[in-house]
Amino acid sequence: MRDPDHFERTRSRDLRAAQTSAEALLWGKLRGRRLGGYKFVRQEPIQGFYADFVCREHKLIIEVDGATHSTAEELAHDSRREQALREAGFRILRFQNNEIFHNIDGVCDTILDALVPSSPLPVKRGEG
Repeated sequence: MRDPDHFERTRSRDLRAAQTSAEALLWGKLRGRRLGGYKFVRQEPIQGFYADFVCREHKLIIEVDGATHSTAEELAHDSRREQALREAGFRILRFQNNEIFHNIDGVCDTILDALVPSSPLPVKRGEG
């Protein structure tokens, strides 16, 4: 009998093989720690859903949305999915295909901004 994770691994492989051109373009920027030295994985199963890209260390999910995600049913599914992922402690960034094709540098900057911890506020003299 196969282990319970067999389906998830197989499905992840299938999704990686069938990536969209926008996902491929973004993956080219994320893979191999190319973006700020942060490690990303593709098509990660989390809470019964598959996240397009995940930085596990910083619990950040990157979703790439194409022409779908516009009907009431799709939006309701996305809402349920996001709620489950947020409850698992993840933050989610969503980008449209057009953003990736026409402003990949801006997309990467937004991702980096979400990953870089905010600087502590300077302590005034006499405080802290």
